[in-house]
Amino acid sequence: MAFIKINKENFFYNLNQIALKTGSKEKIAIVLKDNAYGHGLVLMAKLASEYGITQAVVRTYSEAEKIETFFEHILILGDRIIKHESYTFTINSLEDITQAQSGASVELKVNTGMHRNGIPIDEIALAVEQIKQHNLNLVGVMTHYRSADEMGSEWFWQKKNFEAAKEKIKELGYHGVRFHSHNSASILRCKSFDEDLVRVGIGAYGYNELPTPFDRLALKPVLSLHAKKVATRLLQKGERIGYGGDFVAPKEMQISTYDIGYGDGWCRSSSTNPYITAENLPILGRISMDFISLEGNKKEICMMDDAQHAARQLGTISYEVTTALQEKIEKIVI
Repeated sequence: MAFIKINKENFFYNLNQIALKTGSKEKIAIVLKDNAYGHGLVLMAKLASEYGITQAVVRTYSEAEKIETFFEHILILGDRIIKHESYTFTINSLEDITQAQSGASVELKVNTGMHRNGIPIDEIALAVEQIKQHNLNLVGVMTHYRSADEMGSEWFWQKKNFEAAKEKIKELGYHGVRFHSHNSASILRCKSFDEDLVRVGIGAYGYNELPTPFDRLALKPVLSLHAKKVATRLLQKGERIGYGGDFVAPKEMQISTYDIGYGDGWCRSSSTNPYITAENLPILGRISMDFISLEGNKKEICMMDDAQHAARQLGTISYEVTTALQEKIEKIVI
């Protein structure tokens, strides 16, 4: 089977860089949704806790249950809202408030311009009133940036909108709630962090997606993807490999198959523009569900050791490369 190596030292290094930005590891909430961006939910929760992170962010209640022993507090972004001692739940719409269980702790998401989820700024007073009516405990107010990793003024525009939202909340008598808007891109470009929390996802796993003009903080990829040899054969000149026979041997070649394919979550890609592995070996012919073919006879190969580099070849982003990897893949901490 294919396997993943998780570099603990690199993970801690990345968290150190974020902590230097926030001024305190207590202000870091590690985002572990979607199997920790493909890195392993429980594994990365354990490592984050070992580093000293006390807060986490997940997508669902079931994810939170798997990691609750590692953290003091968990924010759930999208699931039923119930009363729980250490979980808070995101309010994405007014409807969420009416369906929430009485006594639940909630964090109000404000739509500052992304127009995906959240309460419009001019409906904050209505939302707060309904929160009171339904006996919910408002502990946080949050937003999400749509262009923090892009040049232009939109990040500043959304920050200004969130400042207006903060003032409305304070005017309504809430002074003890926590405010948070920063994701990885936002904290990496931020020069002066002044909020209560940063929700750090892709940055913690080693990827800085900011374009070149920004001051780039170097981060270190945490995940590398490997595969083991299944079989080796000698191919004669003119013989063809795999489905469709897309690759034709230009000479006598030693060819090996390795146990990774799109069944493991690796992108099928195009055989006419082959993916080049981390060891500079082009994939020969089409990727199968469970196998690839490479020239040579190595017992193991490294498919990828930097998802950003892989994403550029595959025409996508590092997030998709890592989150697509199947949860079943064995993970080894180094």
